[in-house]
Amino acid sequence: MQKDIALIRKHLKHDLTEVLIRFSLIIFLVVMSVRIFSPFMGLMVWALILAVTLYPLHQKLATKLGGKQGRAAILLVLSGILLIGIPTVILGTGTADFVDETHTAFENNTLTIKPPAASVAEWPVVGKKLHAAWTLAANDLPALLEKMQPQVSNFSKAALSFVAGTASGLFMFLFALIIAGIMMAFGESGSEAMLRIIHRMAGPEKGDQLQQLSTATIRSVAMGVIGVAFIQALLLGIGFVWADIPAAGLLAIIVLILGIAQIPPTLITIPVIAFLWWSGDSTLSNVFFTVYFVVAGLADNVLKPLFLGRGVEAPMPIILLGALGGMVTAGLVGLFVGGVLLALGYVIFMDWVNAGEDGGSDQAPGDTTDPIPANE
Repeated sequence: MQKDIALIRKHLKHDLTEVLIRFSLIIFLVVMSVRIFSPFMGLMVWALILAVTLYPLHQKLATKLGGKQGRAAILLVLSGILLIGIPTVILGTGTADFVDETHTAFENNTLTIKPPAASVAEWPVVGKKLHAAWTLAANDLPALLEKMQPQVSNFSKAALSFVAGTASGLFMFLFALIIAGIMMAFGESGSEAMLRIIHRMAGPEKGDQLQQLSTATIRSVAMGVIGVAFIQALLLGIGFVWADIPAAGLLAIIVLILGIAQIPPTLITIPVIAFLWWSGDSTLSNVFFTVYFVVAGLADNVLKPLFLGRGVEAPMPIILLGALGGMVTAGLVGLFVGGVLLALGYVIFMDWVNAGEDGGSDQAPGDTTDPIPANE
């Protein structure tokens, strides 16, 4: 008996040692793989998001090209680079010209600011202080800048950091678009591999549903949040350039950021309209640009319900909350990750609730007889 116990302990010790060694090796392999892949994580996530979003368009284009997946991907990537690059160059050139003209005028002491109207002092809360600062800037701008030297220095540093971050983000986005083209060229095999992974994790029954939900959520967030914000920023940016508004490119970028953060772009359009009427004559062009900025600023109220939540099992507020929460937690990529995770959590939870309601009875599905009372 004791020999049997000793033999069992020996086998258990051997098996436990084997399990611990294998488990440690797997953990080590996973950790090292994540560390090696981490520098490319953001780029690959963006590429995957772009590939999933653009894949239906890629397939339509490939069909017209006779099933040439590679040619369709190349054509789509080049079109995306031109579509993003040309407006960026136009808006960036406008912003650079404004900064150069302002700097030259400041160096030559020719920078002038129109004095404020007397009614500005009657504005509530900030009227008197704003009128005093505005008057000082109109009469003696160098004195105002010298008085506000710390604030101007901090603002300059923040502006330079913002421009540098925007430029690097744009280059990363364009590079991710190129990688997304490679993914789309091999999209069929990649989709099958991902489906096998999801089947392994969630089972064949739920695998298809979760993959479709994840794909639809990514496309919904891309079109309903990023797409709408980009369209709105593009429309307003073109209007800013057309109306000769100073720093039109910078204002368009701010509109894009506000749109992604779900903040109304009227925070920008209202001051722009006020500047338009204050700096120019009350002509027909001012009326036209006012109507244009109002319509373009409210375009998201029409576009967002059309795109956000389309084809997704989860309700639109769930996707929007997940996207906003993800953006606060993990930045722009968190828009998609948060929306997907909250949508998956919602669907899984509701499936669990519905399964509890369907299986609440102990009676077999095909049994129509009454159950035996407990007291019998």
